[in-house]
Amino acid sequence: MIDLDTSNRALMIGRSTGYGLAKQGEYPVKVLRLGNAYRVVTADLLKLLGLERHQPGDGKPEARADEHRSYPRNARLRPSRAPA
Repeated sequence: MIDLDTSNRALMIGRSTGYGLAKQGEYPVKVLRLGNAYRVVTADLLKLLGLERHQPGDGKPEARADEHRSYPRNARLRPSRAPA
């Protein structure tokens, strides 16, 4: 599960809109309320984004390890600069 703010960014939904949708039960994917926090089911979000993970043996091709990059949560991705 991931936090609602991360899901909002992935879906390009503003923070207030995302929390409003979650509170009204109209968020585009399943949201769980755990105490004071909203959490989104990661598998549902990946499926909505077309990035669902495939299980070995389900007849679908498996993603290669080099196809997906993982960056630290606080990493800033900067565009490369053209040589001077």
